[in-house]
Amino acid sequence: MGLPVVETGRPRSPEVADVLRDHAHGLELTQQQARAVRDIVACRTARLGGHLEVCPCCGVCREAYNSCRNRHCPKCQILKQELWAEAQEQLLLPTRYFHVVFTIAAELHPLFRTAAQLCLSLLFQAVSETLLEVARRKLRAEIAFTAVLHTWTQKLLYHPHIHCIVPAGGLAMDASQWVPSHERFFLSIRVLRVVFKGKLLGKIEQALRQGSIPFPESEGLALLKRASKKTWDIDIKPPLEGPHHVVRYLSRYVHRIAISNSRILSYDGSAVIFRYKDRTDGNKTKTLPLSGEAFSRRFLSHVLPDRFVRIRHYGLLAARRRKDLARCRELLGAPPAPRKPKDKNWAAAFERIFGRNPLLCPVCKKGIMESRSTLPPLRL
Repeated sequence: MGLPVVETGRPRSPEVADVLRDHAHGLELTQQQARAVRDIVACRTARLGGHLEVCPCCGVCREAYNSCRNRHCPKCQILKQELWAEAQEQLLLPTRYFHVVFTIAAELHPLFRTAAQLCLSLLFQAVSETLLEVARRKLRAEIAFTAVLHTWTQKLLYHPHIHCIVPAGGLAMDASQWVPSHERFFLSIRVLRVVFKGKLLGKIEQALRQGSIPFPESEGLALLKRASKKTWDIDIKPPLEGPHHVVRYLSRYVHRIAISNSRILSYDGSAVIFRYKDRTDGNKTKTLPLSGEAFSRRFLSHVLPDRFVRIRHYGLLAARRRKDLARCRELLGAPPAPRKPKDKNWAAAFERIFGRNPLLCPVCKKGIMESRSTLPPLRL
């Protein structure tokens, strides 16, 4: 075309894709993990194709490549998480919210690794049944909550746990009033811990005895016995004040992946250094060096089974309970839920949320880049 192609002139920071490209293919991968590697490595490169953008003001052009849209990709979650959190504002109630975290005993990790689809589903069931049943018994109310699965620690170690965002109260069983929880706590951690442990261990034991988990039954039952003797960690964080704080909180937790590119400090082709917060040392920021192979293995251990739903709504947030949710708003003296903003396209949504137009010409800062021609996927 004869048009100048813009270059940033800045060295590119290391990314998860770089490490996976160099080290993941030497690992034994599941079908889902192999797909994640392929997508993340190809994301926003010539492999996926794209289009040529031209500035109508200064004539500069740039190649814009397509995203992979894989849910484990560090590059594909930023706008998605903000739009999702924004949509949840329609479901939020004008009250305080609690953040409740359910964590399993480490003795169960071998079972979860062996049958991830089943065990993670049982984990969701145990968490939801625990919260709903204890709230009915202690609050005499129906509650609403969103549950989000995470499987990692800051060091990328395997650590399945579920974050729940719960309003500080619920709808009375006869729908006559809003029943608030205690001002400083939601439900008794001691009670939640006992009920949750019993439910999850019971469900996994049943699955083991039925042969649904491909694990030696005697060894599996021994793991359950050891886990039953442990004190399981359930954390209820201080309440969040109002729905707007909750939206921002949700956006940080919901579409988060095991590690973002921004946490990778260096990669020299063989070793990776990334930063993490040490929860055992006052959340101090520290660094951890790993070989490329070890980093890839840890990252890929958090790839979820195909089509597994890691964000779920329960209680009054279930689709069939929207009338009850509206009743809660009425009892709390709140106006009807706000409508979700409608954007013409992704660029308009990006500008509205982040305050800058992603198509603004990087050279003249005046023109809006226009798509002129298609770039077909690169065949290797």
